[in-house]
Amino acid sequence: MNVFEDDKRLGRIADYVKKEICGYDSGHDWHHINRVLNVSLYIHNNEHTGDFLTIVLGALMHDVGDRKFGIGEKHDEIETILSEAGFKQSVIEAVIDINRNISFSSSDKKIEKSDELMIVQDADRLDAIGAIGIARAFNYGGFKNRVIYDPDYEPLAIGDMNAYRKSTSPTINHFYEKLLLLKDMMNTKTGRKLAEERHNFMELFLQQFYREWNLKI
Repeated sequence: MNVFEDDKRLGRIADYVKKEICGYDSGHDWHHINRVLNVSLYIHNNEHTGDFLTIVLGALMHDVGDRKFGIGEKHDEIETILSEAGFKQSVIEAVIDINRNISFSSSDKKIEKSDELMIVQDADRLDAIGAIGIARAFNYGGFKNRVIYDPDYEPLAIGDMNAYRKSTSPTINHFYEKLLLLKDMMNTKTGRKLAEERHNFMELFLQQFYREWNLKI
């Protein structure tokens, strides 16, 4: 399936997204957006729920205005772009809801999630774990000039989102502060199934990492 050929409006949205994320690290580039889109549609097809168009647009737009990169929210701009492309207001509002609430740092919000948000959020979180998730974590750590590991630097308390949003902790700590938590935060049955293997791979990676780090003569 090529959604961009099926609906020409989506090509315009994709071009907008590519411009918006051009200053992000390579773990949040167009390939990431495309993976989230593909996994979102995989979950959608398995769960048989959610509006197809909202899921596609939500996946495409989910990282626009990402505050990790010093950018403020762009909900008005998203609304304008989607409205000019001819999308219905109900779809636009649903896409903005995904953009506003998808991030891990927003997980302390008490909201009722739409089917579309649950699907795209699972896809985005799946891309944060497993082999690709490990690569993305260290890529982002390097982008932010963070140390790989410091045994004297304790991970943040689980659930302290205020501290998490301001954190500059080593990349290995990020596994305990976020990545290893995501398996149990999946919204859908399909997401939970896909997360199991990726979670297990991260645990194996950490075992090997510590084995190498702590090797003594």
